[in-house]
Amino acid sequence: MFMKDNFSGHASEYEKFCPTYPENFYVWLISQLKTRKVAWDCGTGNGQVASILSNYFERVEASDISEQQMAQAPWKPNVYYTKCPAEKSGFLDHTFDLITVAQAVHWFDFDPFFKEVNRTLKPNGVIALIGYGLMDVSGLDQEIKYLYADLLADFWDPERKYIEEAYKSIPFQFEELATPQFSIEERWSLDDLLGYLNTWSAVKHYIKQNGTNPVDLIEEGLRNKWGAEKMKPVNFPLILRVGINKQ
Repeated sequence: MFMKDNFSGHASEYEKFCPTYPENFYVWLISQLKTRKVAWDCGTGNGQVASILSNYFERVEASDISEQQMAQAPWKPNVYYTKCPAEKSGFLDHTFDLITVAQAVHWFDFDPFFKEVNRTLKPNGVIALIGYGLMDVSGLDQEIKYLYADLLADFWDPERKYIEEAYKSIPFQFEELATPQFSIEERWSLDDLLGYLNTWSAVKHYIKQNGTNPVDLIEEGLRNKWGAEKMKPVNFPLILRVGINKQ
């Protein structure tokens, strides 16, 4: 099985600049559960979600194909990290009350992954697909969209379309719950913004092919428009599909 890994090469960079999911989202998600013994954060990356889930569960299993990313994760006594593909975890049948996948499901092979979800999720357990779309930064959207849609048009992996479609085109054969609208709200410096843009997989592909950094082509425009503020609000729309395992 081919497993695409776009982030091991810059795991520390990604951990430093990746957005964090809001507290009100976690409170809502946990409220949907009947029991809270064991959770699985699949495609855990740097363990951001697994770390939060550890506050609610007796045990959290966290898995990824990238040892480099998991090495960036904070230590928690009840979080256990495993290197394995999402589609073949090795976990026991009907183990989990909750399975989360944060900004990762679009990289998976859907049919075998959801078969694995059905196998390992308890009856009436919850599966949550979580992600975020292109951010909004007041006054800077023109430059960001130029980078995203023009300079990098040919450098995004095909799987990016699932993010753009808010995961709606992913086959999701669970009893789906209506979800509130959430957003990730950050306050970033210009250096934070540039750091985040440099984590984009398409930027890495561009650099590999062309030997230059496309972020450099918009940096002057961003600096000219940034203004006197040290920090600016940065908002990401949260993508969310949540379902109950009724099988």
